Amino acid sequence: MDDPISLPDLRALGDLETFVWRARRVDPDGACRLVATGDVLAVYASPVHGGGGPTVLALRVLALAQPAHLDVTVSLAGLLDRFPSARAASEPGVAAAGPVPVRVPADHVTVSWAGVSPPRAGWDAVGLLDPRQLRQLAADGVREIADGVPAGAGAAAVARLRGQVWGRALSADLPDVPAGIAFAADALGFLDDAEPVALYRLGPWARTTTRRGHVLARRPALL
Repeated sequence: MDDPISLPDLRALGDLETFVWRARRVDPDGACRLVATGDVLAVYASPVHGGGGPTVLALRVLALAQPAHLDVTVSLAGLLDRFPSARAASEPGVAAAGPVPVRVPADHVTVSWAGVSPPRAGWDAVGLLDPRQLRQLAADGVREIADGVPAGAGAAAVARLRGQVWGRALSADLPDVPAGIAFAADALGFLDDAEPVALYRLGPWARTTTRRGHVLARRPALL
């Protein structure tokens, strides 16, 4: 039987669906990790991993209508398939207004990055980043990868190039923060030009935070 989670309303369902859809646009065959603890759901995806580069995690945190305890990894495609039925069951005239139940796919998957658990507390504030600069770094990296992949290149070659580009330092002042953070924040829709991006550190980890979500990264040599 599928594991159920209960979201407060259709707006929360839309937030989750948007996050999962954006993550799949970056990684069509990718997965997401769902961690429910009490009335909080943490949803992880990994826009950058493998190829010898950093592991970068995107994180969206949502409230739950009912407490749950869950830690599973499922395909992005499989989870997306569950949203239409959850929305239909909550439309006026179909079901009473209230929490929106979502059935998590029973077919769980295994991906290496899901075993990387970032810390939840103890972060030290570093400063603020300009979202426009992050957006430009992401665009430059995407262009470099597109231009640098020869015709007929295999998946391994593309992964290596992605690892090189997104594994570079975000800036000269932040040599331990990979540029993949900029790509993930932009691709997952976490950037708003009117909101500075907060940067935090904890040991080998770096984290950026906006009101739309978090991006966490740890360099591969430290995994």
